[in-house]
Amino acid sequence: MADEDVIDIWTDGGCRPNPGAGGWAAILCYKGTQRELSGADLDTTNNRMELTAAAEALEVLKRPCKVKLHTDSEYLKNGITRWMTGWVRKNWRNAAGDPVKNMDLWRRILDAAKTHEIEWKWVRSHVGIALNERADELATAARDAAVAAARGRK
Repeated sequence: MADEDVIDIWTDGGCRPNPGAGGWAAILCYKGTQRELSGADLDTTNNRMELTAAAEALEVLKRPCKVKLHTDSEYLKNGITRWMTGWVRKNWRNAAGDPVKNMDLWRRILDAAKTHEIEWKWVRSHVGIALNERADELATAARDAAVAAARGRK
């Protein structure tokens, strides 16, 4: 597959406070076009938002794809590339024998990733990488909009 056949996905998620209101975002880039996705949850954690961004991005892909997924979350990157095999082998238990946190989202990601060839790339956050910064802006905007909407309903 040529490089132009790769879908670049940039994800981010965050909370303020943590736990608390959170937002997630993903930017899918393919052949010069971009699609932005985002959402929020009023009662969540930063890790749940990071995982949600990856799950949502992978779930919108309509056919098997070659993907480079860029994340600034070491939790997501290490979970999927280093820890996942052991968790599954141990029936979703971590090294301490406790149930894996956020198992629902890890399973969503695993299921969504099945048909794709994915390269998981960690990037440093807040160092001026344009699409990482844009994903952060989208996640923050989604969180802020959800908080404002909730305040308006009270």
